[in-house]
Amino acid sequence: MTRLRTRIFQSWFRFSRPKTLGVRAMLEDSEGRVLLVRHTYTSGLFLPGGGVEKGERVEVSLHRELVEEAGATLTGKPHLVGIYSNHNVFPNDHVVLYRIGADLWSVTEPTSRGEISERLWVDPLRPPDDATPGTKRRLAEVYGDGPSDGHW
Repeated sequence: MTRLRTRIFQSWFRFSRPKTLGVRAMLEDSEGRVLLVRHTYTSGLFLPGGGVEKGERVEVSLHRELVEEAGATLTGKPHLVGIYSNHNVFPNDHVVLYRIGADLWSVTEPTSRGEISERLWVDPLRPPDDATPGTKRRLAEVYGDGPSDGHW
């Protein structure tokens, strides 16, 4: 049932917004770990983030998604890593990725209710097996010597 619900939502989203933009964050703690989240509606571990709403600036979306999913409030300027094509999910989908050091955020109460089932701090060079392929590629690119081909 979850897959059907997700597929219906994706179809509606594609119809209502032929081009999509998302934002994701590499949120770091003081030990150099990165936060990954598990959603209740799809499998795998993701970097926290989500869709940029119509008329919303990307950094505003980043602030909103971090509070919702990660329980983090930005206290400084995040570092833009890049903009990636995410056409495997939707044609014309793009993801803006930021890196946020431990000194650029503070803890707050997450506002998402029922969307996130788990939050994990992980070694960015050894992500869990069920981290999504795009998440693993970005971690390897930023923290290791993985390639950057512009595709999520």
